[in-house]
Amino acid sequence: MKKPFFSFKNIEIYNDDFLTTEYLKENTIDLIVTSPPYNVDIKYLSYDDNIPYDVYLEFTYKWLEKAYKLLKDDGRLCLNIPLDKNKGGQQSVYADIVTIAKKVGFKYHSTIIWNEQNISKRTAWGSWLSAAAPYVIAPVEMIAILYKKRWKKTSGSRISDITKQEFIEWTNGVWTFIGESKKRVKHPAPFPVELPKRCIKLFSFVGDTVLDPFLGSGSTLIACVLTNRKGIGIEIEKHYCEIAKNRLLKEIPYKISHKQEKRSSLNSSLLDIRESQ
Repeated sequence: MKKPFFSFKNIEIYNDDFLTTEYLKENTIDLIVTSPPYNVDIKYLSYDDNIPYDVYLEFTYKWLEKAYKLLKDDGRLCLNIPLDKNKGGQQSVYADIVTIAKKVGFKYHSTIIWNEQNISKRTAWGSWLSAAAPYVIAPVEMIAILYKKRWKKTSGSRISDITKQEFIEWTNGVWTFIGESKKRVKHPAPFPVELPKRCIKLFSFVGDTVLDPFLGSGSTLIACVLTNRKGIGIEIEKHYCEIAKNRLLKEIPYKISHKQEKRSSLNSSLLDIRESQ
């Protein structure tokens, strides 16, 4: 088995196809936080994001089936998906994917509505000022909260790092924060670190293993470092692995410990990730 594309302490990036990867063992993951392809013709480098809808749902079944096997019995899945789509024909994406997840074996817990505050981006009206064929578009995305066999989490450190204010605010099922800049992270469909950070602190314990099977620009792994979780990312596109790696090296706060520097050789790492919440 080949080595990770990038690893640092408890963070690992694998350049591989999640459907066929053999890096991961079953029943080892505490939490999956991910945003899979939406099939809305986003211009990825190699993945075709504009396939027939039935083929897309078949792909969805396959990756959810694998995700289910990887989770521990008390493992959770935070799945960021659109409510619906109208490009290429109206489809009830959220409802269809949640239905598939249940068929795979997942149990439904709840749904968080993420208000990206992007109503200004709307340009499609259907029939303007007419009942002929208007489009009704909700400028939100969904985060479906699913679990494997039991909701109560008993494995892991049982140490939570969520604050009282965060718990009160985040258990309200409507989250409002802006999305990530495609230009800034150089990825066509990034989500902000705030999204996985909230999911990780709310639904996992310190030290848990968090997986993102569609890593993209690496936001989930950045959140893992900031919350002291072990993070694993799978990304099929090598260029995006490089982007995720560079983001980790650039955006995570580091400090050099002078005491360690005196004890370490020149070839030893002098970087410690600052504990941050």
